[in-house]
Amino acid sequence: MKESEIKKYYNKKISELRKHNKLYFDQSSPKISDKEYDEIKREILNLEKKYSYLTSNISPSNSLGFAPSKNFIKSSHRVKMLSLSNAFDLEDLENFEKKIFNYLNKKIDVEYSVEPKIDGISASLTYKDGLLVLGASRGDGMIGEVITENLKTISDIPHKITYKDFPNDIDIRGEVFIKKSDFSNLKNNFANPRNAASGSLRQKNSEQTKKIPLNFIAYTYGYFESKTIKKQSEFLKSLKKWGFKTSEHNKVLKTINDLENFHKNFEKDRFDLEYDVDGLVYKINSLDLQKRLGFTASSPRWAIAHKFSADSAYSLIEDINIQVGRTGALTPVARIKPVNIGGVVVSNATLHNEDEIIRKDIRLGDTVKVERAGDVIPHVVLVDLKKRKTSSKKFVFPKKCPCGFDTIKEFNKVTKKYDAVRRCPDRGFECEKIAVEKIKHFISKEALNIDGLGKKVVEKFWDLQLIRFPQDVFNLDYAQISKLEGWGDLSVSNLKFSIDQSKKVSLDRFIYSLGIRHIGIENAKLLAEYTKSILNFLNFIKNKKIGEFLNIDGIGETQIYSLKKFFENKSNYKIVEKLSSLLNISDLKINKNGKLSNNTFMFTGKLSNMSRAEAKSLIEENSGSVVSSVNKKLKYLIIGEKPTNRKVEEAKKLGIKILSQKEWLNLLN
Repeated sequence: MKESEIKKYYNKKISELRKHNKLYFDQSSPKISDKEYDEIKREILNLEKKYSYLTSNISPSNSLGFAPSKNFIKSSHRVKMLSLSNAFDLEDLENFEKKIFNYLNKKIDVEYSVEPKIDGISASLTYKDGLLVLGASRGDGMIGEVITENLKTISDIPHKITYKDFPNDIDIRGEVFIKKSDFSNLKNNFANPRNAASGSLRQKNSEQTKKIPLNFIAYTYGYFESKTIKKQSEFLKSLKKWGFKTSEHNKVLKTINDLENFHKNFEKDRFDLEYDVDGLVYKINSLDLQKRLGFTASSPRWAIAHKFSADSAYSLIEDINIQVGRTGALTPVARIKPVNIGGVVVSNATLHNEDEIIRKDIRLGDTVKVERAGDVIPHVVLVDLKKRKTSSKKFVFPKKCPCGFDTIKEFNKVTKKYDAVRRCPDRGFECEKIAVEKIKHFISKEALNIDGLGKKVVEKFWDLQLIRFPQDVFNLDYAQISKLEGWGDLSVSNLKFSIDQSKKVSLDRFIYSLGIRHIGIENAKLLAEYTKSILNFLNFIKNKKIGEFLNIDGIGETQIYSLKKFFENKSNYKIVEKLSSLLNISDLKINKNGKLSNNTFMFTGKLSNMSRAEAKSLIEENSGSVVSSVNKKLKYLIIGEKPTNRKVEEAKKLGIKILSQKEWLNLLN
């Protein structure tokens, strides 16, 4: 890349950091995960390391946190509350120790105080003559918000300490957090435990804070003079004696390998803890050494945070293949050296599109970070440029589909830009790749729902030329299938039964099954409600009255264009006609008097003992409707496990009622 392009990309990352700093520190409502936030910081630091001309006063190498809110009185920290540098692997730890030895100009025996990194809110407590006189948030590291009265509501924080050896003047620092068990009663009001702790501490009325079950674990000091305490581990023992809670998992270890092994074992058990942790903190145990090493502009030289990466790992790209979806989208997929991510062996990771490959400069032979969060498809986050080999090759995105047709990038009239996705133009069933994916969609759960005819079976039947078009599903040669390996009389009989059952289908599911781009389940319902029957639907198409669908609230120019494009292909129209003669397509009957009448719902997170399709069906059977985005028309947001924080926050801002799965089911008795 040219220098101007590098600067442009760097400034874009700096802008992202500024935005998320404000959301994280000032508004207590982060829109991205801690891992994503750390990746932005790490990418900025890597760019600065590689290109010396890059600099910014809000770079993580120069600053931390965010300016305190104007709603609180401010207080300067006597000793800065700096953030920690991050380590993600053994190499990072080795570099951390190497920097210590370089700074001291000699290699020495060191020991480390190891402490869990609690995912909460940092706070500083100032005690003078044994009395708590000031409590402050971290703020921007130099100036924090005075939240003394709110902190005093936490039972773990002593107001008065009478031990003779307790210093006359000291700043004690620690983390405010909410236990997982307590958060279960608050999750309808907050996106996660950290947000709950932050929001509670920033209440203007401490009586409101008092209602929230906050906890405090002490782990270090700011301003402090002592001639007797020589080690961090000794200070932690003193904290416990003085009446503060400390982590029961604090340890002292000696070598980098000890740290790495402890990290691996602790990561396996971290979900059993009563609070959230996102890593381990390693500090040089000697306080004298800590003083000698001092600080950089943004972090101490003597400490580092070793982050967990249960849903990410590094692996090698061995190949890049192109997959074609039912709408013709060409998706590049990295074939990686198999790696265990969160207990699942991953060998493929999506690269999204051509633009993403260029933006991240992903090459064949690169070592990349692959992330897999929850049920999200594994994807490549970044390239480890330090491990790039001279033999790595740039991937040239094909201009032709594997079927041989030229691909295109469509121009978006709304954004006035070309789409990032390259597509094979939909020529009906001429492209074999699109054809197979369309048939998979046709028999899928939310379309015709044919049990026993899964994606792998469709691929096998395609290879055997048993299927070429959707209507072929209803004319299968069962005698030939029964002779195939893995098929017997019972499995063939079950398949035939499922196919026969699927012939009875509602109009909306039939329209959805056609796989028309931009016509999802909800739009298919709108079209079915408007046309009432398959005969009417076909007449609209035949008489070229598709433009009339603009009268439907929820159907726009994008959907109209897709419908026209689909039916302009004569083979598509013939397939729909053929299917309408083979199937019993029922007119759409709408129940308008159900228990959920006039109510709109949206789901976020994983539901327990129920698929999304079943949940949607339940709502629709009871006269409710499901929407796909958080907006003013939404009445209820139903949250399952690991909901999307952004959706929860947007719902709160709009005053939308948030329900747990149990509360939603209670509406249905």
